[in-house]
This record gives sequence, structure tokens and C-alpha cells, in this order.
Amino acid sequence: MIKKILILFLTLSCTIAFSQKVAVLTGPSGIPCAKLMDSETELQFEVFPSAQNLLPKLIKGEVDIGFLPPNAAVKVYNTTGKIVCLGITGNGNIYLISKSNNFSLKDLEGKTVACAGMGATPQYISEYIFEKNDIKDVTLDFSTPNPQIAAMVKSDKFQYAIVPEPFATLANSLDSSIQTVLNIQGEYKKIENKDFPMTLLVANADYAKNHKKEIKKFIAAYKKAQEWTLKNPAKAGELSEKHSLLLKAKIVEKAIPTCAFTWVPSSSKDCKEQVESLLNIFLKSAPQAIGEKLPDSNFYYR
Repeated sequence: MIKKILILFLTLSCTIAFSQKVAVLTGPSGIPCAKLMDSETELQFEVFPSAQNLLPKLIKGEVDIGFLPPNAAVKVYNTTGKIVCLGITGNGNIYLISKSNNFSLKDLEGKTVACAGMGATPQYISEYIFEKNDIKDVTLDFSTPNPQIAAMVKSDKFQYAIVPEPFATLANSLDSSIQTVLNIQGEYKKIENKDFPMTLLVANADYAKNHKKEIKKFIAAYKKAQEWTLKNPAKAGELSEKHSLLLKAKIVEKAIPTCAFTWVPSSSKDCKEQVESLLNIFLKSAPQAIGEKLPDSNFYYR
């Protein structure tokens, strides 16, 4: 009897140790987590509509692990020290869409381009690419949110729009004449010879310090879920819709190949180089968006 009680206690102890609270953002960054959300696991998921909603809970330790844009993660680290980077989970998945044929960057000169999310990565990366290619007088219009941009391009209210996936795929599904005419990541890579990250996996700093085994287990589980997602886009789409990640199954299925999922651990040289390459653009254009400086080495969890 005592032996059975001891076994039960040890089993419960292990289960509780791996009971992690994970914050997922609606949108492409959350897609690989749909598989984990649908599995029998001790992970507790909470879905947030934006990084601004997620951050207070992550800082307070009310959630243990989450997904954030690099600039948001670095600003919190630089101002509070409360979170650390575990790795890159998504590279740049931003695209320029249009009905135009035979597009070239010069076609944008003097034009207005729809771009949701003023003060975020799409704005500063696009402006950086325009500057490096000597494209002048491009006006970015931030008045339309991503879910509505496709309809605006379809109705010709905008000739051009900069959108992340899955909204480029959504636009094409609404009107097949709307095509991806420029891969922003590809243009960035021509300049910097590296990818830029869109999404980081982060953790509450105290939790990461005191739960190294649990962090390792979550990373392993997430990597498997991401690999499964890439191999099973139709099923991943169904799970994304099932778990209310703001995405319809068919759109997710078509968008997964261009969502730029990746895994670059924070301990690798590539992670720091890619993050800092992006942050240097913020330092030049909007230093306040990252807390006025690059993060020190403690930002990168090891």
C-alpha cells in the first residue's frame, strides 16, 4: 500500500512539474501550437489577440511561455528584465500583394501602399527595403487592419498592400487576380544575407531560470508539433480553426508553406545575429520600440 502511494505521489509530482501555462497569439505564430492544444497534455493554453494583451501576464509570471514579435520581447527585457528569448519560431512572412503584372520595386514610387500595424516590423522592414533600393515617395497607409486589406485590394481601393501570411493567401482566395508580387523576406536577404525573425518563443525569466527541464521538454514538444504542421497542413488548418486561432481551415492549409516556420535556438550564433540585424533597423527608425538599445547576452536563454 505504501509503495502504491509513493508511486502515485511521484507520478503526480512529475505531472505537476510539466504543467506549463503557455500563451498563444491568434494568427500564424499560433498555428503549430494547435497540434499541442489538441493533444492530451499537461500544457495549459491561453489564446491572446495581441502581444499587448499577453505581455502583462508574461511579465507577472501568470503565464510561463509565450510568443512575441522580437521588438516587443526586447523592449520588455530592456525595461524590466522579466523575459528571455528561447529561440526563433518564425521568419519574415511578409508579402506585397497586388493585381499588377510584371511588377518591379520602382512601380511603388509615388504610390500609396496599405500596411497594417503602424510601428511594427512590416513598416520598418518595408521602409528599410525601399531606402536600400532607392525607392522614393512611398506612402504607407495604416488605416486598414490585416483581415480587411484583401477586400480593399479586391475592390481596387488599394493597388498595393503589405501583409503577413495568411492574409496574402486570403487575398488570393477572394480574387485569383491578387497575387504575391514581392517577398519582403527575400528582398531583405539580398541586402543582409540573412533572414529576419517575425516571432520569438519567450519565457518568464524567473520561470526559465528555475525550470530548465520543463523548458527543454516544451521546446522538444513544440519542435515536433511544428514538424507535424508542415507535413500535415490540412489537419493543422482544421485544428487552428477548432481552437479559435482566428484562421479558417482552408486558408491555413494553403498558407502554411509560406508562413516561414522555423526553429533557431537562442543558444545559437544565428539566433543572436538574426535578431540583432532586425533590431538595428528599429534602433535607426524607432529606438523607443526596443527600449533604446540592443539586449545584452542574458536575453538569450542557454
